[in-house]
Amino acid sequence: MTSLPSGLASQIAHQLKSTKSLEPTATWLATFLRTQKSTTPLQALVSTALFRLLASDITQTLERTANACLPPDICNVNIKERRLAGPIVVQVLGVDDMSKSRWEQVEAIEALERGEGTKGREIIRLPPTEDEGSASTSVQKGGGPHKLLLQDAQGLRMYGIELKDVEGVALGMNIGCKLVLGGTLVARGVLLLEPRTTSLLGGKIEPLHKAWKDNRKRDLKAAIQDSSGSARAGG
Repeated sequence: MTSLPSGLASQIAHQLKSTKSLEPTATWLATFLRTQKSTTPLQALVSTALFRLLASDITQTLERTANACLPPDICNVNIKERRLAGPIVVQVLGVDDMSKSRWEQVEAIEALERGEGTKGREIIRLPPTEDEGSASTSVQKGGGPHKLLLQDAQGLRMYGIELKDVEGVALGMNIGCKLVLGGTLVARGVLLLEPRTTSLLGGKIEPLHKAWKDNRKRDLKAAIQDSSGSARAGG
């Protein structure tokens, strides 16, 4: 394969950082470029790199600089509040609709499995899409606020809760989806998410998404049974 022009990696890195706040490692970029043809235009390379990064585990592909990661003490509940400077990219590891009971969440998941969603009180059939979950995300948005389990590039995990509806955040969203945080308020170790400080890049980590889908309904049903058992024992 003909070698790619020198400086191409830095051009791609610059565009990804300036437009999407993504900072891939030099190792990831070098590996990526070895798989590309020398005749591929720059913008096509950037688009392909973006697609692959959004489908990747950011703990393996993004830089772990202090400015690009959550502060080490971010989960300290003794700190009343502070704001993150950002931009900081995080990925979604779990989502919970705080407006729904466990059983209602089970029903919502089963509706998505049947290819159905809700619009008001009406059950509708969702059209098939290339990006699994995009249709369900837009239809299921009626709930919320949502609580998200988030992870940064260094592997630090914390919870975020919607103060206001954030576009794309929903019970049917993709696990592994990337968010960009900028100026986000942190209160007692919890991120408070709102549209002006939280933007969705998209993406999905297929193995994590499948595992979450497979386990979520089972875990909810187990929690329901545990609660029922405890209630009967208490009575």
